[in-house]
Amino acid sequence: MDLKQLSYFTAVVEEGTISAAARRLHLTQPPLSAQMKALEEEAGCVLFERGSRQIRLTAAGQMLYGRAQKMLELADITVRELQDYQEGTGGVLRLGVVSSIGSSFLTGAVCSFCTEHPQVNFELTEGNTYQLLDGISSGLIELAIVRSPFPEKGLISIPLLDEPLLAAGHQKYFSGKDSLTLADLKETPLILYRRWESILLEQFQSAGFQPRVFCKNDDARTSAAWADAGLGVAILPASASCHFHHPDSQILPVKDLGLLSGICLVHSEGAYISAAARAFMQHLPEHISS
Repeated sequence: MDLKQLSYFTAVVEEGTISAAARRLHLTQPPLSAQMKALEEEAGCVLFERGSRQIRLTAAGQMLYGRAQKMLELADITVRELQDYQEGTGGVLRLGVVSSIGSSFLTGAVCSFCTEHPQVNFELTEGNTYQLLDGISSGLIELAIVRSPFPEKGLISIPLLDEPLLAAGHQKYFSGKDSLTLADLKETPLILYRRWESILLEQFQSAGFQPRVFCKNDDARTSAAWADAGLGVAILPASASCHFHHPDSQILPVKDLGLLSGICLVHSEGAYISAAARAFMQHLPEHISS
């Protein structure tokens, strides 16, 4: 199978019928049907269940569709990277960003970067650290802003800043205090980001008690949303405070927590780095330190 066949296949899947896909591809129906039949013969399995009105994918077809999307995207990325050799600083920067850093951290840096490099456009991927590292590994993301700790094998990591973990929730949980200790959170329903669960539980156990964990989740935005709704107190890095909007919400330091969350810019070791990405790698640390 080749990229043209895969592009035909994805068109058929997305349009739902051979005839609609043929119109999208500016083909007639018979040669497109022949291409799909040849693809099934090469794959050695049935990819479509053909109905009277619309096709449906078999399990094998669903697997191929997912792979085909990635292969076609990588092919497009490769073409853009080759163009980058000729065009210099420009094109599209494929950047991954963890949701917990908040928009203010990135937008200021992007604004100043775009003033210097107006010809650069962005494709942003948002997710947790491990999702973004998977994107780096597969080549779908060129750079990613992630949080430590993470496995650094095969990666080049540029530390950007460290920030404290804070307690955030409605003021009803804080009794008018302007700072907290771990003991103050003993009976409080806690909302924890799963990556920090074991580290936080060790801190509470060292303080002599087992906390009441109300919710564990995989996204700092979820922790913030639940805490902002008054459901409990979230333990979050300082830059996630931008996700709080309720007038009764407070964000307080925890004096004996003593944990820092590191933000790093990473890329794959040995991978091609576009001129736009190289410029951004230079700009971001300078912007943060200024």
